[in-house]
Amino acid sequence: MAVDNEAVKQIAYLARLGVEEDKLEETQREFNKILAWVEELGEVDTNGVEPMFSPHEENILLRNDEVVEGNQSDKILANAPEKEFGYFVVPKVVE
Repeated sequence: MAVDNEAVKQIAYLARLGVEEDKLEETQREFNKILAWVEELGEVDTNGVEPMFSPHEENILLRNDEVVEGNQSDKILANAPEKEFGYFVVPKVVE
């Protein structure tokens, strides 16, 4: 699979990357190198290799699920500098 300049522009747009016109060819070459490397990975023989779900061989100790006291929103909100309608009020971060 090869990437052309139009695909580079589309990928850059979707990834919110600023790729200048004079850098399109270089970016195209880099994308194609990455895709070639990924295709190379597909050629690796993985027959007989068990999928790894964790890099740690030991068992992870999990705590027991226990029911704890709930409905403490009043106690939790008591420390809030500002609250409204039972929720924390925070500054707007998205415009």
